[in-house]
This record gives sequence, structure tokens and C-alpha cells, in this order.
Amino acid sequence: MTGAAINLLLVIPFLVLAFFLSRGKGAFLIAGYNTMPKEEKAKYDEVALCKFMGKILYGISLSMVLLSLSEWLAIPALLWVGIALMTGLIIFTLVYLNTGNRFKK
Repeated sequence: MTGAAINLLLVIPFLVLAFFLSRGKGAFLIAGYNTMPKEEKAKYDEVALCKFMGKILYGISLSMVLLSLSEWLAIPALLWVGIALMTGLIIFTLVYLNTGNRFKK
């Protein structure tokens, strides 16, 4: 029971960050982007990248809620759905960001 409560408490910062990013702000929170020189950053659409990462964080937050609910309600199927959702989102994000020049200006 306490593990589910801790997981739900961890969802709150993810939702705050997702909201912040989905507004098109907070690019300094995106790993890799914040370490680029200013000349490289100028080549990217910062607002679109932030909005995309915000949507991904909303999905990860949902998967974390499913993981917590699976423990709290003792429904193992929710655990597997949460794991599949999180894994799928991470793989999709890695492939989507690293193929093509989607966020270049």
C-alpha cells in the first residue's frame, strides 16, 4: 500500500513538468538540448520540441498511475499495461526523435 502511495506522489512532479513543457517552455529541462551550444539550439524549433516532450511526460505519468493502481487494487493486468505503455512510449520517443529532422527549423 505504501509503495502505491509513493508512486502516486512521484507522479505529481512529472505532471508539473509535463504541464510546463506542454506550454512550450522549459527547454533547459531536456537532456542533450540544454548542453548544445547556442548556434546548434538556434537550428531547432524549441517550442515544438517542448510540446512533444510534454505529451510524452503525460503518457509516462499515466503509466505510473497504472503501476500504482495495480498495486493498490491488486490487479496484475494493470501492471503489465503500465509497463507496456511506458516501454512503448520510450521506444517510440527514441525512434521518433532520432529519425528525420522533425524539430529542425
